[in-house]
Amino acid sequence: MKKEAALIKKIKRKQDKEAANELISSYYKEMYRFLYKQTLQKELAMDLTQEVFISVLQSIQTFDQRKASFRTWLYRLATNRIIDYYRSKYYKYHQLIDPIEEESLNDEEDFTIRLEQQQDLEKVVAVVNQLDAGSQEIFRLKLFAEYTFRNIAEVLDLPESTVKTKFYTAQKYVKQAWKEGAHEG
Repeated sequence: MKKEAALIKKIKRKQDKEAANELISSYYKEMYRFLYKQTLQKELAMDLTQEVFISVLQSIQTFDQRKASFRTWLYRLATNRIIDYYRSKYYKYHQLIDPIEEESLNDEEDFTIRLEQQQDLEKVVAVVNQLDAGSQEIFRLKLFAEYTFRNIAEVLDLPESTVKTKFYTAQKYVKQAWKEGAHEG
């Protein structure tokens, strides 16, 4: 933590590129995994991860470690970026135009499984996007970042019981929407 604080200080004061690279490197894989689990698309997850870290560097002057840890702030930026992506016209357009063009059709069964997983994930994300921001953040941290309830409570500075209640309420909502969607499709 002290090393992280020192790196942030160097970036804020001197726009130190080495410090920025070290800080980004220490979180890059974690953020990529978090975003990949929500998209199941390697290139897209890489692009979104890049955008998150560009945002970090552009707004690091506003980061206040008294309000949240750097990791918490980073997850909030990543969560906001993924929400923005799924709300974007680009995403909606490509849902109509791009039925996974880059995938190889050599192994048709594997392709079908990946396509079904992608479609299922997109349905879940669409439902999660309807939740209030706080519930979305808790749900995403639990499901995609694999945080424990205790970790989420610490990160969001909430009682653990509140985190559990919000998560299980969100989970119930997602399951109900999934059941209703299954009858439609």
